[in-house]
Formats: sequence, C-alpha cells, structure tokens
Amino acid sequence: MKNPRVIFAGTPEFALASLSALVKSGVVPVAVLTQPDRPAGRGKRLTASPVKRYAETQGIPIMQPPTLRNDETVAELLALEPDLMIVAAYGLILPQNVLDIPTRGCLNVHASVLPRWRGAAPVQAAILAGEASSGVSLMSMTAGLDCGPVFVAEQIPIGADETAGELHDRLARLGGETLVANLDDILDEEISAVPQDESMASYAGKINKSDAQLDWTHQADELARRVRAYNPVPGAFFFAHNDSGEVLRIKCWRAKSIAKVEAAPGTIVSSGPDGVVVSCALGGLGLLELQLPGKRHVQAREFANQLELSGLELG
Repeated sequence: MKNPRVIFAGTPEFALASLSALVKSGVVPVAVLTQPDRPAGRGKRLTASPVKRYAETQGIPIMQPPTLRNDETVAELLALEPDLMIVAAYGLILPQNVLDIPTRGCLNVHASVLPRWRGAAPVQAAILAGEASSGVSLMSMTAGLDCGPVFVAEQIPIGADETAGELHDRLARLGGETLVANLDDILDEEISAVPQDESMASYAGKINKSDAQLDWTHQADELARRVRAYNPVPGAFFFAHNDSGEVLRIKCWRAKSIAKVEAAPGTIVSSGPDGVVVSCALGGLGLLELQLPGKRHVQAREFANQLELSGLELG
C-alpha cells in the first residue's frame, strides 16, 4: 500500500523508537495519540511524553485524550480516515469501537515474544525469570490483553549482567527496526497473522515499588536478577537499622550472586573494595553499587566510607 494513512499511539521512550523509525522510513503519521502531560521530577512540573516532544519537532498533529471512551475522541479518529493504527506502549485501553476504526486494523509493537509475557512489564519479567532471550512481537490487536494473532516476532539474547534499562533500549530499537522492515508486507497482506497458543501464555503485571524490596530469605541468584530487573525503575532496595535505631532505605543498583556463603540470611559477611556481601537463603549477594537516601550512586569502596557497616542490622 502506497502512502498509508497511519495513526501512531504511544507514550514513553520505547514507543519513541518505533515512531522515529517510521518517520525516518518516510511514513509520517497523520496524527499521534499520546497520554496527557504528567507531573514529573522534584518540582512536579507538567511534562510532555517523549512521543509528544518528538511529534512536535516533526509537525505531526497531537491528540492527548485522557480516555478513548468518549464520542468526541472517536469522532476525531474517524475523521482522520486511517488505514492503520500503530500502538506501542500507549498506556490507555483501546475499546472495540476504536480498534474498528482503521480499515487495516491496529498493530501493536510489544516487548516480548508472545504469548510469553503479555502485560505491562515484559522486560522486567523476562529478567526476573532468568530467561536467556527476549524479543519483540508485531501483533494484530484485539479487545483482550496482548492476545491477538502475531505477524512477526524477533528474538535477542539477554546479557548475563544486563539490566532492564539496557534490555529495554535494545528492544526499543529492535521494535522500530522490525516494524519498518515488515510494515509494507503487513499492509499488502503478504504476511498472515498467526493465532497465539493460549496454553503458553504468561502475564507480566504492573510493577509496584514494594516488588523491588530485597528479601534476604530468598536465594542469591533470584535477588541478583531482582536488582537487574528493577534497574532503573523503581530501583531495588533494602532497609538497614544502624546503632542509633535509625532506619535507612538503601538502594542497590548493581549486584552479583556469590555461591559459597554460609550465615544467617541478612548477615553482612564482608565489606570492602570488591563489594558488600550479604548472606541469603542460599549463597550471598555481592552489592556492588549502592545509594543512601539523598546521595548519589557509589561503588562499594566509597559506600563503605559513607556508612559504618559493622554491626549493621539488615531488614
């Protein structure tokens, strides 16, 4: 199909990679849907999404409805007469009457190899599960959660020490590349979407800050994955009680699993230039990069100078 009329719906950096790849390939959307500006930063100033900021630089019309469940927004979308809506991490549910607007349907760029890890946090879920690979899928959208048939899926390996932030960035680029490489064939119906195997489906729900707390009664391997999965958001953390009874909330940004450590869970086994080692249910966790409240990230050597670790009780 030549010169398709495309609406793009997306909000964060992951979506920006697909939008910019589209524009660079010559497919400029007739409109961009993105979530309303939100308060951000310490000053809680209203901040535009990455997708909105990019669309402004390209002169693309922008729509920011708080919901798609109103007649006025549906009428505006109908008036655009789109052939296709491309959705990537938009953050709002598309009701059936919106899904039905584009003549060629709605195409979702999803950060997993479906049906594995449907839902809001597939990147983190893959790392938490200790999986060797992740990927992206181009899916025909239906009313269910990420359960539509899949046109194309591409895989990449997950690095042994890769954080969610690092994997996210690689998947975002892969999503844009995969979208551009297959868009013409999808529009020309050269590729058929294949239904997902429901028996293989798994879900990655929204992340709560409490999910990132380190529990020393778990195995070290699991906690090392937790540190990677929640870097950079929301950041793995643990509580420590110092001699004066003060409770400190300490963030851990880098860690490694250590096999042969035997002590009660939560015991600080050693502290030095190579890291702070805390015993776990099985093995120990070497804390390599830490952060005290109100301080910057520091390596283990510097952290030991910031906080007296001997006798510290970990929660």
